[in-house]
Amino acid sequence: MEPPILLAVPNVSEGRADATIAEIGDAFASADGKVRLLDVHSDGDHHRSVFTLAGQPGDLADGLLRGARIAVEKIDVLARAGQNPLQAGQHPHVGALDVAPVVYLDACARGAACAEALVIADRIGEELGVPVFLYGELTAEDSRPARTRAELRRGGVAALAESGLRPDFGPARIHPTAGATLVAARSPLVAFNLQLAPPATVADAREIAALIREGGERGLPGVRAMGVLLSGDVAQVSMNVERPFDLPLASVVEAVRRYGVVASAELVGLAPAAALEGFPKDIPILGFDPARHVIENALGC
Repeated sequence: MEPPILLAVPNVSEGRADATIAEIGDAFASADGKVRLLDVHSDGDHHRSVFTLAGQPGDLADGLLRGARIAVEKIDVLARAGQNPLQAGQHPHVGALDVAPVVYLDACARGAACAEALVIADRIGEELGVPVFLYGELTAEDSRPARTRAELRRGGVAALAESGLRPDFGPARIHPTAGATLVAARSPLVAFNLQLAPPATVADAREIAALIREGGERGLPGVRAMGVLLSGDVAQVSMNVERPFDLPLASVVEAVRRYGVVASAELVGLAPAAALEGFPKDIPILGFDPARHVIENALGC
């Protein structure tokens, strides 16, 4: 049986230096086509680039390490400590290569994804000297729930360094420039943003995020949300929709519209086709190309 195709979605804490972003993307992809770079989404406000890679186990780890090496060499997240969010970036982060999840597209590939994620975590720690913390399914035990990204990123890299939490792989200390990397194996999620129409403020966006995130007063299952202010005084509700097969994006839009006027939407990376079913036609998805941004189309499934 041929090994499954897996995705990796490395998030890098650089959204402004085009040359660095391009160099990292070129390193992720392989000349022989065994690792394909499906998409790059860069955002200067969030100071973040999200890459989507596809490949088989082994090849995918090799490709991810090539790009990770460039990110570690070129990005100094410790220098951003203490800067305000407009300088450091709106998105929480703890590392140059901030997160590196391996994504399985069906349950049969879950074991392969978990194994590949552990290989990647070990190699980042060993070859790049960056401490790696596991989260999600790889940390679940009978006696305790899985560790989340939010737990590890709360307070940023300085708080993680002072937490006393021991990395799962790599050196015990935070890398002096590249910080730490978070690694997981998971099913597809959708990173999804909604821009609010003026005169909405960042306070409005934060209030909406608090209402609709899981655990909020009007919480949606599997939704992580925060409100941020983009350049041009645009208020944005920035979300991860962690159960897109159960909760289509149309339902998320509907929830936000109860409290504000939505001007536009944005996908960060790719989404499964099921997540886009029934999406409201009056809300433009900025830069959306179905051939590139729907997982099944991008893989030729």
